[in-house]
Amino acid sequence: MSIEVKNITKLYGEQKALDSVSFEIKSGEVVGLLGPNGAGKSTMMKIITCFLPPTSGDVKVSGFDIYEQSMEIRKRVGYLPENNPLYIDMYVKEYLEFIAGVHKLGKSKKKRIEEIIEITGLEIEMSKKIGALSRGYRQRIGLAQALIHEPEVLIMDEPTSGLDPNQLVEIRNLIKKIGKEKTVLLSTHIMQEVEAVCDRAIIIDRGKIVADDSTENLHQISSGKDFVIVEFNKEISKSLIEGIEGVKSVKNIKENKWQIEASSKKDVREEIFQFAVQKKLSVLSMNKEEQSLEKVFQSLTKK
Repeated sequence: MSIEVKNITKLYGEQKALDSVSFEIKSGEVVGLLGPNGAGKSTMMKIITCFLPPTSGDVKVSGFDIYEQSMEIRKRVGYLPENNPLYIDMYVKEYLEFIAGVHKLGKSKKKRIEEIIEITGLEIEMSKKIGALSRGYRQRIGLAQALIHEPEVLIMDEPTSGLDPNQLVEIRNLIKKIGKEKTVLLSTHIMQEVEAVCDRAIIIDRGKIVADDSTENLHQISSGKDFVIVEFNKEISKSLIEGIEGVKSVKNIKENKWQIEASSKKDVREEIFQFAVQKKLSVLSMNKEEQSLEKVFQSLTKK
């Protein structure tokens, strides 16, 4: 396992930020750590990266223990914290040379800096000071410093926070590319982020894990409701639609458009179509409404 977290608890005075959290992440997985603000995501990441000791529990990264072998973990982990601290008066290449020196890359430093500049798409901004760059490019520099020493594990805390739509797409594509070669753990409260880049999601709420599964499977663990949205060409009474086999409830959305809830996991679209034929109705549109990961998140983290 790249990351093994066992029964981690973290107390700040009497406040319990993490409560007996356990999970494992295999090599090559891209995992999203989801949760509302204050759920414990950043605390968990700081513990994994050895920036913060837990109150109790254990963490191993690439087989190394956070208590006894923290320096070995730091060598193998790339970390992009939420606030992405940078030396804004430094030029881009100057900063990366400094970071390469911190990691003692030695003779490979020049080649690795060139590689990481290409990987993160920083070529066109090399002559600028960091303070003159957009937030999107600053995030790229943050990723560059996290990757420059070729870590086995990449940990990112809210990597796309505050980016505009174009920057979001660019950074997400970059994370997906990186995830093909490394173990990636990223925290976010943006559901689209997880669906775009992650294989799996761990949802944490008030310091406890409330779900841990593939993004595909998480769609199935919500309320269990299946909906069909159908629009007919003319008026039809609600009571008639309720009489369709397999229909549990019916809600009028607007005019001749209806939201139909199935009474089980059965797909009722065929019955709806047959009903329309019998009543001499035309079906203008009919779609099965999938439960979004956002709705799953909301159902699991409601206070």
